[in-house]
Amino acid sequence: MESQNLFARLSCFFFSGCCLLLLASCSLQKKISRSAKGVIRDPVLQTANLGISIYEPATGKYWYDYQGDHYFVPASNTKIPTCYAAMKYLGDSLAGAGIADDGKGGCLVFPTGDPTFLQAAFPSQPVFDILKMKKQVLLYTDTWKDDRWGNGWSWNDYDAAYMAERSPFPMYGNVADFFLIKDTLKFSPPGILIRANKDLGFDPVNHTLQTNNFSVERGIDSDEFVLKPSQKKFSGTSIPLRADMGLMAGLLADTLGKAVIPASIAEGYFFDPVKTIIYSRPTDSLLKPMMHHSDNFFAEQTLMMLSNERLGYMKDEAIIDTLLKTDFAFLPQTPRWVDGSGLSRYNLFSPQDFVAILTRMQQEFGMERIRVILPTGGEGTLGNYYVKEKGFVYGKTGTLSGVVAFSGFLYTRKGKLLVFSTLVNNHRASATAIRHTIEKFLVGIRKKY
Repeated sequence: MESQNLFARLSCFFFSGCCLLLLASCSLQKKISRSAKGVIRDPVLQTANLGISIYEPATGKYWYDYQGDHYFVPASNTKIPTCYAAMKYLGDSLAGAGIADDGKGGCLVFPTGDPTFLQAAFPSQPVFDILKMKKQVLLYTDTWKDDRWGNGWSWNDYDAAYMAERSPFPMYGNVADFFLIKDTLKFSPPGILIRANKDLGFDPVNHTLQTNNFSVERGIDSDEFVLKPSQKKFSGTSIPLRADMGLMAGLLADTLGKAVIPASIAEGYFFDPVKTIIYSRPTDSLLKPMMHHSDNFFAEQTLMMLSNERLGYMKDEAIIDTLLKTDFAFLPQTPRWVDGSGLSRYNLFSPQDFVAILTRMQQEFGMERIRVILPTGGEGTLGNYYVKEKGFVYGKTGTLSGVVAFSGFLYTRKGKLLVFSTLVNNHRASATAIRHTIEKFLVGIRKKY
């Protein structure tokens, strides 16, 4: 009888404890739900579509989930799955190129898609240092199976620096930079073709001009940059290069001062050459600026590097399909994923998808590494947000016309780690106003819990 009474008391205690936990959980969700109503009803979001998911990895429970299973255009939050896959498969260091000697003082270069080659932000250039020592360079191009633009990109933005064209062996960030020092036009890379309207008095040898009222333009399928008269004074610009391998080989030849020839194994240069992989730099030195500054070019080329690493050729559709069927098969909603950067409006992810990816990222790689790769308050694209929460909020923003996204990690004042995703589509307000509304909501959760 005593044992039965003891069992009854323990059962009652256990049941009561479960009820208290359930009530506490329900109470927490109700409190956050009340706070979220201020976001949902905010005038800047009245006509928008909104999804919010807040998840606690330690308990495996959602603190709040409003339309978390709905699909949204994620803008640059698309860089989150790109980053996760890169952390998993690109290793500690980036493969800058594969190089095979021809036995005659030259070499065949097997591109990997590494976007840091001849980038000013990366002074150390191991691949370039090797190429300088060779008599001639043959660029193998057969592994490139893709287009210079991503699926669904806005082609009328072809001349915008944020939409640099993709290629198997990018150079100088695949962008030409122009700036003016007194009356002299300075530009990079050397060797680009420049033509000027005769009214500008342009000296093609010394690159001087008789006026600083001009603009620089490039046709969508042209290798040539044209200086044209303008009502505005020239203040510098960056314009994507046309990522044609013949053109890129010529630019590299100008930089090296030696022959650079696009080549193919089928052309009989080599048969099954023995390659040496030259590593260019630590992987996270690419991922950090990609996520801090939302660098679209780095993200696109990172996806190409993943394709080259896992499939042996570069094609975004193929590597995305592979990743969705393997590493991202656990996602609660199967996304439509079409590029590495989020420039395309064809991308569709749910808030729960991003929560799942970020949670997996935290479990596999730890917050110490994540805190380096993702910006916190006052850094990168969060430069004007969460400044007082520096060190407590880490995340990735995303912005397109009508789209505002923010997903990441939040430490509460009680030391709880939360994973969140907030996706806004079809708004007509300013992105800044929406970000401040989301910021107020997330900061409130951090302070209260």
